[in-house]
Amino acid sequence: MNKFFYIILLIVLDFVTKKIVFNYIILNNFIVLLPILDLTHIHNYGVSFGLFSGVISSWMIILITSAITIAIIYLMIQASNKVEKWGLTLIIAGAISNIFDRAINNYVLDFIYLHYKDFYWPVFNFADVYITLGVLMIIFQVVPALRKMSVLLSQRTQ
Repeated sequence: MNKFFYIILLIVLDFVTKKIVFNYIILNNFIVLLPILDLTHIHNYGVSFGLFSGVISSWMIILITSAITIAIIYLMIQASNKVEKWGLTLIIAGAISNIFDRAINNYVLDFIYLHYKDFYWPVFNFADVYITLGVLMIIFQVVPALRKMSVLLSQRTQ
């Protein structure tokens, strides 16, 4: 099936979960689900992990991430490897979802909070999960190819 259908489906899933959190969890409150997992309602005005919050305007972030997303769409269309194509599809879905969220609200709503004892991971959303999984898929696809290239290069120099 067409990758763009899956992109739309993932965007809708992310949007619906953000809407549920917005409507049912008070801003900055936490709901404990598991000893290591909370649901919360956080507004992220920066980029990943809140970096550059208040330093770069939302519209500049939207412009930059949109340009990057267009380049990734081009890469996805050109990709011949299935794993790479799926990885790029996930990255595109996550990027577009967070771009829409920022364009509509002037922030990205994050709500998944992982922690263990004194270790805390920054709050994130499904779109961030899509991006992370997509990047991991591409890394796992590229690493073996890089190893092969490294072996070939080392054999050439001998």
